[in-house]
Amino acid sequence: MRGIRGATTVTENTAEAIYAATVTLFQAIVKDNHLEPEAISSVMTSVTQDIDAAFPAKPIRELAGFQFVPIMGVMEIPVAGALPMCIRLMVNAELGETKQQDVVHVYLEGAKVLRPDLAK
Repeated sequence: MRGIRGATTVTENTAEAIYAATVTLFQAIVKDNHLEPEAISSVMTSVTQDIDAAFPAKPIRELAGFQFVPIMGVMEIPVAGALPMCIRLMVNAELGETKQQDVVHVYLEGAKVLRPDLAK
């Protein structure tokens, strides 16, 4: 079992922007780590306090094959100077013999600054 991290940002607090960014991030994590729905045990989503127009879990649940994956959403703690308008994912999945250093974490858009060593 491995945890796969990812983050992205949105430019506006709208359901459309939140859904589009979340799907793009989730699909990149799935593709880059060669995941099938059955391999995913759970997904944790988090948002910064400036994102409250929609739940990021909703569009993941609506993707074909992922409707039974347990997804939980939380709000990030409000740390001064933290990256605003940020959506984060933690995907817990069975990756077989994949070593931790071989897991592909995905950082997109403005979230690339969080982990420039892992950004695409």
